[in-house]
Amino acid sequence: MSQRSASFGVRLRIDLAPGSSIGPGKIALLERIEASGSLSQAARELGMSYRRAWLLLDDLNHVLGEPVSTASVGGAGGGGARLTEFGRKLIVAYRDVEHATHDLAAARLAWLADGSADPRGLRAISTRPLSRPIAAHPGQRARGGEGRPNTRDRAAKRSSPAPTLGGRR
Repeated sequence: MSQRSASFGVRLRIDLAPGSSIGPGKIALLERIEASGSLSQAARELGMSYRRAWLLLDDLNHVLGEPVSTASVGGAGGGGARLTEFGRKLIVAYRDVEHATHDLAAARLAWLADGSADPRGLRAISTRPLSRPIAAHPGQRARGGEGRPNTRDRAAKRSSPAPTLGGRR
């Protein structure tokens, strides 16, 4: 039997909207902006292009509905980027959830680090999905994606006449 590591890690990603999430990369970018006061410096320190850093920051600013950062154009003191109070709260909230998730995983999966293959005392494996959308408002049911159109809708689209120019075929 191979020797198992006594520790393990958890990577947390919070999906906000289709194609948009908050994870360790965006949070690290916000933390580096806070420390350096510069988006370009933060990007260099993280080994990413300025464009990539700008796109990540722009995604957060747009999808959250409230800006996580502000930017100032160069001048006598030079330009820079600063986190808003909302951006700082986002970092703290993400790190709190990350630590709680790690602690829960460590408690529930300690038997993996021990090398024991028998997780006695653990509840039966759940068949619930690992993640699900979070409801926007209390009491509102969470909804998934739009789904596929039904067969009738697709058949109607196929049988409709092709678009024409000037009303003629």
